[in-house]
Amino acid sequence: MHGSLLLVEFGAVLLGLGLLGALAIKFRISPIPLYLLAGLAFGQGGLLPLGATEEFIATGAEIGVILLLFSLGLEYTAPELVGTLRTSAVGGLLDLVLNAAPGVILAVLLGWGPVAALVLGGVTYVTSSGIAAKVLSDLDWIGNRETPVVLSLLVMEDLAMALYLPILTAVLAGTGLLGGSLALAIAAGTVTIVLFIAVRYGRFVEAFVDSPSQEVLLLKILGLTVLVAGIAQSLQVSAAVGAFLVGIALSGPLAHTARNLLSPLRDLFAAVFFVFFGLSTNPADLPPVAALAVLLAVAGIATKYATGWWAARRAGIGRAGRARAGAAMIPRGEFNIVIAGLAVAAGAHASLGPLAAAYVLILAILAPLAARTVEPLMHRARDRDRRRDGPTAAPAPSQPHSHHITA
Repeated sequence: MHGSLLLVEFGAVLLGLGLLGALAIKFRISPIPLYLLAGLAFGQGGLLPLGATEEFIATGAEIGVILLLFSLGLEYTAPELVGTLRTSAVGGLLDLVLNAAPGVILAVLLGWGPVAALVLGGVTYVTSSGIAAKVLSDLDWIGNRETPVVLSLLVMEDLAMALYLPILTAVLAGTGLLGGSLALAIAAGTVTIVLFIAVRYGRFVEAFVDSPSQEVLLLKILGLTVLVAGIAQSLQVSAAVGAFLVGIALSGPLAHTARNLLSPLRDLFAAVFFVFFGLSTNPADLPPVAALAVLLAVAGIATKYATGWWAARRAGIGRAGRARAGAAMIPRGEFNIVIAGLAVAAGAHASLGPLAAAYVLILAILAPLAARTVEPLMHRARDRDRRRDGPTAAPAPSQPHSHHITA
């Protein structure tokens, strides 16, 4: 009986996602806000809570994040990643300072203590790589010149999370400096080893997974990606970082084939991820912290937009590209909830969980809408400038394109 209920619920979820996706296409908006609201309506405390499928959907949500980050990794080669990380160090530092500050300051002003400040700073700092990847894909921004800038910032954040999460876990558990240092060393060592393999031995990884059969190739790629992500997570490193580095190790025609094979699966499980985030949020917990969440969200939009704009400007990108980069950095999601969940499980301040959920929900809904509207606004601003300057205005100088990025 339980099995049949699971099939009924999961089938209804998938059908509902399809209908919401069709609605999003009709109105030319991102489906992400609709997926999140649907999850909120049918989760804990919602209109019609789902019971049988929650654990199944949770697993699907993890796979969704893994596939989204693997797909992003396919856009880079290993040498490009290393070069980008070197040139993005300043932008990554600015990202950390600007975006962790609102959470830390709020926790201090409310008197929640240093542990809560550490937690809330992490919640406000990190962009949702999953939602950002979906926005870039939905709006066909993958080939834009500012996209490598956005991806480099996301990678810097994910790598920072690989170092932050072990430290946070040690602080919450009260294991002291030695335990935190050991966890940090394991995380840093894991990332270094996987990145070294991707850079030096990527061709052997490609030879291992390559196959003339698309079925075999799909199974190998999917299996390797999920396996490495799981191992990375068990070593206190983000599963997303592991999946991203697997994508980095594949390049050339194999990367193109992998992208085509996994795109339908990626889109399916990504939709499940967004629904699960809504399912795991109880609407009754949100109103008491709504004002604080809105305050943090406004600050988060401003600081993330400024980060993306500045990084794109530093890379020589035009105004429209800077605006797109800023908008792509706004969403929060999976990492933010993980951070708050760790704090709640450790018995930290009771308001951290609901505040993080409300904050993430606001930005996860607003970010795709902001990304959808930012380009038309920039086009209108550019048209106004042209009318003001007259027909004799000199065109903006052209800028060189990266060899793997199309106009």
